[in-house]
Amino acid sequence: MTTRSTTMRTLGTVDGGLTVSALGLGCMGMSQSYGPNPGDRQEMVGVLRGAVERGVTLFDTAEVYGPYDNEELVGEALEPLRDRVVLATKFGWDIQDGKSVGTDSRPEQIRRVADASLTRLRTDRIDLFYQHRVDPDVPIEEVAGAVAELVAAGKVLHFGLSEAGAGTIRRAHAVHPVTALQSEYSLWTREIEAEVLPVLDELGISLVPFSPLGKGFLTGAVDTSTEFAADDIRTRIPRFTEENRAANQALVDLVSRVAGTLGGTPAQVALAWLLAQRPDIVPIPGTRRLSRLEENLGAVELHLGADDLAELSAAAEQLGVAGERYNAAMQAMTGL
Repeated sequence: MTTRSTTMRTLGTVDGGLTVSALGLGCMGMSQSYGPNPGDRQEMVGVLRGAVERGVTLFDTAEVYGPYDNEELVGEALEPLRDRVVLATKFGWDIQDGKSVGTDSRPEQIRRVADASLTRLRTDRIDLFYQHRVDPDVPIEEVAGAVAELVAAGKVLHFGLSEAGAGTIRRAHAVHPVTALQSEYSLWTREIEAEVLPVLDELGISLVPFSPLGKGFLTGAVDTSTEFAADDIRTRIPRFTEENRAANQALVDLVSRVAGTLGGTPAQVALAWLLAQRPDIVPIPGTRRLSRLEENLGAVELHLGADDLAELSAAAEQLGVAGERYNAAMQAMTGL
């Protein structure tokens, strides 16, 4: 098996922080959201174990992925390698009859989810436990307090938030230290730069960007001719209409041009740009293929000079992005 040494980074400052590989692996797509789910479970087990052999240590899942199937997959795959990996999962949904019907971050629900996730993940501790979405009906102080109790009990090691706004982050952190914020962040999704990133810097909270490749768009593999399966999440995202894909192609062309000059790929350039933004940023691109995983890991070794970084940042800002990253219902569930 090929192995690759990956540069390590530290998430947060609580108890010395959480040391992980510079790139993690987002596992959601192995169970949902991007077209037909993989038919061969053992193939996905192989990808997860292959990621560990290639130096990946951070694996991201959630109870709602499936629901439950993804945690079970990750647990099966990584149980033999548990001491070599960091497991992150999430709570915060009301799941009825196999479907999420809203948010639920009541303390008693958080405790139930933690116990169930521990069982599915085949482990005795959750390394990083995120609130998946802010619950408008439960004060964030109660959420942080419930997680603090789980930390005291040894069931959870670190507390995280996902898609939370600056004020929510401050309030949660005042009750129990937040190790990491997971939010969408990439060359074409930069809304958190204005208010959220300064708060993270101030409080010593790290960033774990999901969809760091723009749900595939920044790789150059998606264009106006791409046809998405009916169950692909991108069919519900305004940014992925055919018209908006055409308008956004200019950014992908720029990323591809920079990649050509550096001998890399568009995906590697997009990830390298992210890695250069902060020393404690850990993107979690998802994939179902070891070949794509290896390509993504090459971003750690791709050096973007100051001129490259400035050109990419300026061009992304100047070009802008056509289409919202979420539809109205999905956006309403974020704290941004």
